Amino acid sequence: MRGFIFVIILLFSNTSFSQSLQSHKKVLKLMGCRFEITAVASNDTTAWEAIRNGIAEIERIEKLISSWDKNSQTSLINQQAGLKPIKVDKELFDLIVRAKKVSQLTDGAFDVSFASMDRIWKFDGSMSSMPDESVVKNAAKKIDWKDIIADSEHQTIFLKRKNMKIGFGAIGKGYAANRAMQIMKESAIEGGVVNASGDLISWGKNENPNGWTIKIANPKDKNKVLGILETNDLAVVTSGDYEKFVTFNGQRYAHIIDPRTGYPTTGIKSVTVICPDAEVADALATAVFVLGKEEGLNLINKLKSVECLIVTDEDEVITSKKLKLQNL
Repeated sequence: MRGFIFVIILLFSNTSFSQSLQSHKKVLKLMGCRFEITAVASNDTTAWEAIRNGIAEIERIEKLISSWDKNSQTSLINQQAGLKPIKVDKELFDLIVRAKKVSQLTDGAFDVSFASMDRIWKFDGSMSSMPDESVVKNAAKKIDWKDIIADSEHQTIFLKRKNMKIGFGAIGKGYAANRAMQIMKESAIEGGVVNASGDLISWGKNENPNGWTIKIANPKDKNKVLGILETNDLAVVTSGDYEKFVTFNGQRYAHIIDPRTGYPTTGIKSVTVICPDAEVADALATAVFVLGKEEGLNLINKLKSVECLIVTDEDEVITSKKLKLQNL
């Protein structure tokens, strides 16, 4: 589950670099959120072909992992929870196995079986009171990544508990961004960006010789900048609660659910994770939100080639050890 994200891409023109390279961008709604897909090429036809191919790949992945489509393999897994294993495509099987590895790494702070909570917490303004404690506890009992049985020999997925559910809201857009990038690269463009409402990956050449310039906006005021990254071939994923949250009895609750308790997280407004892989960054951003600033930073600082920036509810800005930003 992820709110609206303010990560801004700036493309700077530089004629001394290459007068022939130009950026082409398409903005559209995919996977229920706003996507910006950018291709850099010297040829308009090549750029737009790459963008179309990237869109087609995202649409394909959405059909594969959607829990809203009753005919998707993900829905079939959920429908047969507690009953029988479901044979799935290797792509989905591998995605679930990788998700389980992140769950193990984060001690369950990230868990694709959190989806049993999807009908309980609503962050669209319709909630007027906390849900009943017994309802939350009963749903939380169905969350446990260890009960997702992945049989590599038969390529099947089995959810051990009846009414258990998996969902890819905290990893799916990152995976889709990765795959769109790979497909777009096959079109021989010079570089590009896929931005899935804050799950962003950039690669290759830009009109700016220094690479892609990314602004990380302040969750308190999106017109103000916390820091600037100039980067190539990196994913930048931001998870924030500043537009999706509820307040009960003076306590602010983020829309991101702690899968270990079934209750929303508190204490953090936004987490930005920077690493080479959008799928990994997507999952870790959620995990850090759940773990909190101290445990979250401790985890990130142990990982190679992964950095993060955290903004707390008190507007404290904290970064991992090696993160270097301009204007911070």
